[in-house]
Amino acid sequence: MRDRESLRKLLQSSEILVAPGVHDCLTARIIQDQGFSALYMTGYGTSASMLGKPDVGLLTLTEMTWRVSRISEAVDIPLIADGDTGYGNAVNVARTVREYEKAGASCIQLEDQVAPKKCGHMTGREIISSEEMAGKIKAACDARYDDNFLIMARTDARTTLGINEAIERGRAYADAGADILFIESPESEEEMKTITSSFDVPVLANMVEHGRTPYLPVSSLNEIGFDIAIFPVTATYAMAKAVTEIMKTLMETGTTSALSDRMITFKDFNNLIGLPEIKKMEAEYATGRK
Repeated sequence: MRDRESLRKLLQSSEILVAPGVHDCLTARIIQDQGFSALYMTGYGTSASMLGKPDVGLLTLTEMTWRVSRISEAVDIPLIADGDTGYGNAVNVARTVREYEKAGASCIQLEDQVAPKKCGHMTGREIISSEEMAGKIKAACDARYDDNFLIMARTDARTTLGINEAIERGRAYADAGADILFIESPESEEEMKTITSSFDVPVLANMVEHGRTPYLPVSSLNEIGFDIAIFPVTATYAMAKAVTEIMKTLMETGTTSALSDRMITFKDFNNLIGLPEIKKMEAEYATGRK
């Protein structure tokens, strides 16, 4: 697929790739319209969006695949999708990879947590053995139909076992065939530099506002040597705060007129979600006129 080929090329660039997080199709359209070249479907935000629940392994493969298919259809840029633990062992991972690939993702992220997993910036995470995870990565690589469908391996070892164990796991996962490495939640800039200098495959920086990792601008991440940066919860947090404030105002005053400048207009929103294209199709196919 064109999107998958373009993602691989973007990762080969000397400039860092920025992939903001999306939890639904609307945020995906907004991010694409602002000129970004890739998206990251966040499990954290998807769990909040679909269930109103925290990221603690509640979503199923079926639910996540459905959301992948909807988002990938809504945009024309590559989608990197959170695949959690692969929803089981290596056999389950193989099926998960095929389902995500069929749904239109360009890359799947798989992590080495014990199921049920937790958000990577929460405490209390447990991890499986590096040998078991390496086997899951091998199964993922063998299961894909398209070699341009990328496999991202994430380790959550840093928080409980330290940065050295996380680096060793990253090397094992790269040897198993991972195309991208995601060393979750380093806790200093020095650790971040250690990560980027330790691997020959692309490495990812996870920028979570108020999280465990130093929150750096893209320019600094580029200088440190990261190949891709995700901002998984930015849109989700912004939406939650904006809606909370507006609903509070409506409850207290009975109107939102004082906050209308913080909202998109009716016309602009319809343009954002593609109404002009729908009207064009109606004119062409419903009446036979162009």
